[in-house]
Amino acid sequence: MGALDYSLYLVTDRPLSRGRPSAEIVREAVAGGATCVQLREKSGDTREFLEEARALRAATRELGVPLIVNDRVDVALAVEADGVHLGQRDMPIADARRIGPPGWIVGVSAESVADAIRAEREGADYVGVSPVFATPTKTDTASPLGLEGLRAIRAATKLPLVAIGGIQAGNAREVIRAGADGLAVVSAIVSADSPRQAAAQLKREIAAAREL
Repeated sequence: MGALDYSLYLVTDRPLSRGRPSAEIVREAVAGGATCVQLREKSGDTREFLEEARALRAATRELGVPLIVNDRVDVALAVEADGVHLGQRDMPIADARRIGPPGWIVGVSAESVADAIRAEREGADYVGVSPVFATPTKTDTASPLGLEGLRAIRAATKLPLVAIGGIQAGNAREVIRAGADGLAVVSAIVSADSPRQAAAQLKREIAAAREL
């Protein structure tokens, strides 16, 4: 596929979805302006993960947005996802490239400048800068990097940067202005009364940040 639009990168989270199917939230978020979807599934077994992935694969194909699967290269391959997002303890980039199809998107989480530099050297397509701010949605990350940490990573790599961790409409502009190419958002969309309106508001903030 062509260059990925990382600007509003939705990350799913079923426990935060208020009982709504992830596919429903994805459809609403894309209608509001989400440009990319990552399936993140931290509970349940592999078959449950596959069922969720297939539902999102069908929805994202229909909507024309890419689907990236978090951590699980096997699930991403099984459902023909557009790519995979790897943490520092997941499969190395080279191995994911070797078994994935040509043109597969491979993103990598970075909690430091060194992580980002290594990701670029090893061939990642983009870096997920994590976490920028404190967040209750993910408890296994390092201390928040803050905007200064994001700026330092921006200065160290030419790869697209997707910021995640405590991102919401109130801080979206400053995160983009600090060097992020996109915002990865979980609860601000997934838990919103209207995922469509929440996504649209974030898109407006991104556009406003880029006007300066």
